[in-house]
Amino acid sequence: MANGSDVGGSGLAAFGFQIGKAAIPATHFHLLSIEISVAEEVPKGIVGLMKRLNEPTSLNFPDHGAQRFRSAVIGDLAEMHAILKHVPLDHAGVRINGIKELHPFLSAEGSVGSIAAKVLGPEIRPVRAILFDKTAETNWSLAWHQDRTICVRQRIEFEGFGPWTIKGGMQHVAPPFDILTRMVTLRVHMDDVPATNAPLLIVPGSHKEGRVPVNAVEEVVRRLGTQICIAEAGDVWLYATAILHASEAATHPTHRRVLQLDFAAEDLPGGLEWLGV
Repeated sequence: MANGSDVGGSGLAAFGFQIGKAAIPATHFHLLSIEISVAEEVPKGIVGLMKRLNEPTSLNFPDHGAQRFRSAVIGDLAEMHAILKHVPLDHAGVRINGIKELHPFLSAEGSVGSIAAKVLGPEIRPVRAILFDKTAETNWSLAWHQDRTICVRQRIEFEGFGPWTIKGGMQHVAPPFDILTRMVTLRVHMDDVPATNAPLLIVPGSHKEGRVPVNAVEEVVRRLGTQICIAEAGDVWLYATAILHASEAATHPTHRRVLQLDFAAEDLPGGLEWLGV
C-alpha cells in the first residue's frame, strides 16, 4: 500500500530550507461545525473521484506541499489514544485546547512537533488542534478549499485581519494570506485510512498558487491534478496549510480518528496572540 513519501521523522533534514519563525487553565472541548469555504455542497465532480484516482506518486513537501511520514508516532500512539479517549466524538470534529498531556508530543523535540520544526525552525508552536472522526454516524463530505482562518486568544482589530468569527466558542480570524503560507498542518493518523475510509484529497503544489479565488478552484484542480492521502495508524502527513484539499464521505466508514494540528513559528502583530493548544 505505497503512498506518498515513505520517510522517517528525519526526512525533512535534507530539505535545505525553512519557511519561518498560552497557557490554558483547564481542558476544554469545543464542538466543530464544518465550514466549506468554496462551496455550500460538495460538487458532483468530487463524487466518485476515488475511483478515478491513480495510485499516488511520491510526494515531497518542497515540491508538492505534502509528505507522508510512516510510523512517525507509532511508539506514542497508545498513549495518545489514552490522552484523547475522553474527547467526545459524536460530532464531525472537536476543537481542543488545554490538554497538557499532549504538549510533549507537540514540542520541537516531540514525535509530532519535530516534523514541523524541521520546516519552520525550532521556535515552532502548535496553534490549533482539531480531533476528527468519521463513522457511520458522523460521515461527511467536504469540497475543495483552502484553510483561511487562525485561532487567537482575543479579538483585537488590526489592519489586514478579518472577517472575525466564533467557531466552537473560540475566536477565529482570517489573517493576511502570507501568514498562512508560513504555517504547516500535520495530521496524526490514529486509525488506518484506506481509500474506502475517506482519506484526505489534495491538489499537489496548490500552496504555491497563493489565495485561490472560489471561481478559480476548479481550474487549479484540473491543471495541477489530485492525490489521495491514505495512511496507516501511526503515520503523520505533513501539509502546507494553504494547500487545496477536500474529502469524500467514507464508502465503508469505520473509525477514522485524525488529530490535525496547525503549527507556526512567529508572533502575530498588533497585540494579537495565538490561542495555542
